[in-house]
Amino acid sequence: MSIIQRIVVLGPFPRGVHCITKTITEQLPELHHVGYGIAHLFLQHTSAALTLGENTDPDVRADLGEHLERLVPDDLRLYRHSIEGADDASSHIKSVLVGVSLSIPIRNGALALGRWQGIYLCEFRERAGKRSIVVTILGDSQ
Repeated sequence: MSIIQRIVVLGPFPRGVHCITKTITEQLPELHHVGYGIAHLFLQHTSAALTLGENTDPDVRADLGEHLERLVPDDLRLYRHSIEGADDASSHIKSVLVGVSLSIPIRNGALALGRWQGIYLCEFRERAGKRSIVVTILGDSQ
């Protein structure tokens, strides 16, 4: 068993839900040498999130983003925390609801995602900067 750890830097991305599977895997050349294992992704931010979703139809990502906005709207009247503007508290709440980490199996040098699954970055800020994801791979060599 070996352990590999990298920081993958993304973006910046506009507010919304973005399929980042290819962006992630392109920055992990070591992945191709792992026969079986697990990749753990941890987003180092409190105003964005990671999740898995449908990887083909962009309407799925649009629907998810729109419903998260309805669930937790940007409205300064609803929150105490507003240091960085109207999307401050709502971004933190959405991040907690969706989550900031994923564990994905590795099989034969690739992420063992389902046929229609992709990794989503959910960006909740209007003017976000770059995002960093710590990726830890635990696995055996092919």
